[in-house]
Amino acid sequence: MQTRLLGRLNRSLSAECAMSDGDYAVLVSLSEAPDSRVRAFELARDMLWEKSRLSHQLTRMERRGLVKREECPSDARGAFIVLTDLGRTAIHAAAPHHVADVRRWFIDVLTPEQLDAMSGIVDSVLIALDEPPMPTTCPGETECTGA
Repeated sequence: MQTRLLGRLNRSLSAECAMSDGDYAVLVSLSEAPDSRVRAFELARDMLWEKSRLSHQLTRMERRGLVKREECPSDARGAFIVLTDLGRTAIHAAAPHHVADVRRWFIDVLTPEQLDAMSGIVDSVLIALDEPPMPTTCPGETECTGA
C-alpha cells in the first residue's frame, strides 16, 4: 500500500506541479523554517536524508531557481539553504494539489473509526522507532550490520 500510494502521489505531483517528491519535501521544510532558511546539515537531519542525496537534490533545485545557498557567517564550511520567491510560489501552488490527492487516495477512503485506529497504530510505531535498535539476525549471517 505504501509503495503504491507514494507512487501515485509522486506521479500526480510531477504531472500537476512539475515537481518531484524530493522538491516538495525540501520546499515544505524551508517554507516552515524561520526566515525560510536552514543549515544544510539540519535539513538533511530533519529529512532523514544522506548528505550526498540532499546535495544532489539542492543542486537540481538551485539550477531551477527554487532555492539558493548562502554562506554561514559563523561557519565557513557550512551554508544556509534559502527558499527563493520562485520556490515559495511553487510550494504555494503545489500544496493544495498534494493535500487534495492525499485526501482523495488516503483520508477520504477511510472511515472515522479506521482513521482513529490508524492514529493509534502510527503512535505505537513511532514510539517503537524512538527506542534504540536491537541487533537482529539475518538469514545466513550471525548478525545484521545495519539492515
